[in-house]
Amino acid sequence: GGAMSEGRPLRLLGLHGYRQSQRRFRQRTGALRKALRGRAELVAVSAPHPVPGSGEDDDDGDDPPRGWWFSGPGTFEAGEVAAAPAGLEESLSAVAAALAEHGPFDGLLGFSQGAALAAMVCALRARGDPRFPVAFAILVAGFASRAPAHRHFYREPIALPTLHVVGDADAVIAAPLSRELAQHFVEPVVLTHPGGHFVPAAAPQKKAYLEFLDRFCPG
Repeated sequence: GGAMSEGRPLRLLGLHGYRQSQRRFRQRTGALRKALRGRAELVAVSAPHPVPGSGEDDDDGDDPPRGWWFSGPGTFEAGEVAAAPAGLEESLSAVAAALAEHGPFDGLLGFSQGAALAAMVCALRARGDPRFPVAFAILVAGFASRAPAHRHFYREPIALPTLHVVGDADAVIAAPLSRELAQHFVEPVVLTHPGGHFVPAAAPQKKAYLEFLDRFCPG
């Protein structure tokens, strides 16, 4: 990491979880952004699809909860074997547009459904898709989509460097689902933490993030 300390910080495109948004994700990743300060900059983007029928408790007209794709009409369950998943192509286009408009980016950082999407982007990137010029991804609480229409993303091992962050107490995306996603990658780095469904940024995780990021010098 010598060049890194002298050069610009790495730039990460952040992909939020289902029912979050760019703003919500930013609010919930303050500790992470502080941990990475000077080493990596996190720029989040909102998913294109508002989640319909959200309860009044979190209904914010300016900032509706959003999702990257749906497993049923306007709904999403990570474990669902969705016969007709909807919205993924628009989200891949949105990620491609963000990379083009706000780039250059070095890598992706995805959380939950955003990590699942980032894994799909990694698969396309590894196959040479020119829309996604990223070198690595950090996947927090990720999972492989169960939809048969998405099976092609996982057909061959994905040859892009990845750090998989797995919460032992995650009640939303159970740890085995994140471990299973990691197995679809070539030489994944797996970081386990004792917490639940969030992006951890305590000292042990900070160390692991920085060690992983040290492999990628900007420029």
